Amino acid sequence: QIQLVVSGGRSVQAGDPLKLSCRASGYISGGYVLAWFRQFPGKEREFIGGLRWRDGAIYYEDSVKGRFFISRENNNELYLQMNSLQPEDTAIYNCAAASAGIIYPTRSRYNIWAQGTQVTVSS
Repeated sequence: QIQLVVSGGRSVQAGDPLKLSCRASGYISGGYVLAWFRQFPGKEREFIGGLRWRDGAIYYEDSVKGRFFISRENNNELYLQMNSLQPEDTAIYNCAAASAGIIYPTRSRYNIWAQGTQVTVSS
């Protein structure tokens, strides 16, 4: 089973971009889906988007379309490029994996989680 480590979170100013990395230990087989989530203070984790490893298909939640972009590299790294960050994007960002083969937008479908990284956006 793969393990995930997220990095890249930090404090930025409104309007800044930021790129997060999710690195997997071990080989990510085609059956995996890797996804990004975020958790606002006092709220449940919410889905940002996911990538199906087999064919690179990507699905985004409507609220981030056109501003957040998911990509992959080296067969074991997933990235989240966030542009035009706003204070309301302040959250703990996390990546997760599932061997479901389908990009589910619900956290309960994912059974492998990283530790999460804090992103703070100041106005």
